[in-house]
Amino acid sequence: MIRLFKHYVPHAVLLLGMVDFALLLLAGELGWLIRASQIGMELGHFTTRWFQLGSFALLIQLAMVAVGVYGPDALRSMRYAAARLLVAVSIGIIALSAFYFLVPATTLWRSNLFYAMLAAIALLFANRLLLGSLLGAAAFRRRVLVLGAGERAERLRLLGERPEAGFAIVGFVGMSDSRPVVEEAIPRGVLKNLARHVENLGVSEVVLALEERRNALPLQDLLRIKTAGVHVNDFSTFMERETGRVDLDTLNPSWLIFSDGFSSGRMVSSAAKRLFDVVVSLSLLLFTVPVIALFAALVKLDSRGPAFFRQTRVGLYGQPFDLIKLRSMRSDAEADGKAQFAQADDPRVTRIGRVIRKLRIDELPQAWSVLKGEMSFVGPRPERPEFVADLEDRLPYYAERHMVKPGITGWAQINFPYGANLEDSRHKLEYDLYYAKNYTPFLDLLILLQTLRVILWHEGAR
Repeated sequence: MIRLFKHYVPHAVLLLGMVDFALLLLAGELGWLIRASQIGMELGHFTTRWFQLGSFALLIQLAMVAVGVYGPDALRSMRYAAARLLVAVSIGIIALSAFYFLVPATTLWRSNLFYAMLAAIALLFANRLLLGSLLGAAAFRRRVLVLGAGERAERLRLLGERPEAGFAIVGFVGMSDSRPVVEEAIPRGVLKNLARHVENLGVSEVVLALEERRNALPLQDLLRIKTAGVHVNDFSTFMERETGRVDLDTLNPSWLIFSDGFSSGRMVSSAAKRLFDVVVSLSLLLFTVPVIALFAALVKLDSRGPAFFRQTRVGLYGQPFDLIKLRSMRSDAEADGKAQFAQADDPRVTRIGRVIRKLRIDELPQAWSVLKGEMSFVGPRPERPEFVADLEDRLPYYAERHMVKPGITGWAQINFPYGANLEDSRHKLEYDLYYAKNYTPFLDLLILLQTLRVILWHEGAR
């Protein structure tokens, strides 16, 4: 993987995205050539229309990111790829129409846009047919040797067997005398020269997966491997990179302290984030007031109780604030006074509530909390104080998720279904810690774009 703005991107996805962008430029140029030939217009030099072609390629590709075209299934299923590509190009054309309305000097003709769209669909799909199996092949995966044969090594083996994995494990070396979990592991005592073994296997990365590191680090072996030009990573860092989450099962305070992340130099990015929050929340409230008012009336007509739902949540640095949403449950949903997680097909949800939850319309009033600075558009979901108190006692490092502002959408929301129990909360915490540790405006943009995927396919909606 390559690290862009502190976020890991698989090499295959980056290469596919770069080829896609070039093909989108080509599709835009083909649309221009076809239309110009039809009306007998002088073509002119390519540089005279670079902005039109660039905006076409950029907005289509942003739509592709938003609907999950570059997700783990993108290279495995042509049906999946075709469906998402069609949706992405359609959304991209709508976005382009709005952009051309606002900036008419940069517009492509409608016929141009039509031909470019057809060419884009054909070229992008052909790219997946050609590169899909190639990029997923073992030859394009990093060759990894695992030092260890216990439970951690077994987890790496299972992770490497996934079709979307960007690495292939070429061997395991048992570093202790304990009974191995990975039976095919080679005992360290059998190998006279571990560095030579790494070289013979053509390994590009070595992962240290020891169950107990105290007084057990093979420092001489690791030094020789490292100085031979092979990357060496510990288990926690490797898991963070490959899964996009912080692994709580193996996490220790020293790794959090000494690993990269939680940078204090965020003054500029934090200011930019706040400016974005103010401008977008104000614009969103202005444009969606009629929608909020309409559904508020429908909520009142559908069931007894207030149209808006106000609830105390825990925000930045553990400070409480009032969250406002359109009410989607019955007003007596917690008549016994006990806080409850929302469940799948929750019987407390009203008829209108099911609709506004799936479309995320109930979230719109939260823009007021964003405008006030209590929330951001992107961040961990704010939880109720009752849940927070319990989860801080039962989950390690739970309080660290409050080191960033809570958000309407977030890294956990786009990567994991709605949490309704302790185990789900644990998984979501792993994603929240990854976000808090690796926050950049680039990651925020990625999350905002992919929130559209969650809305379109109701992933995680309850």
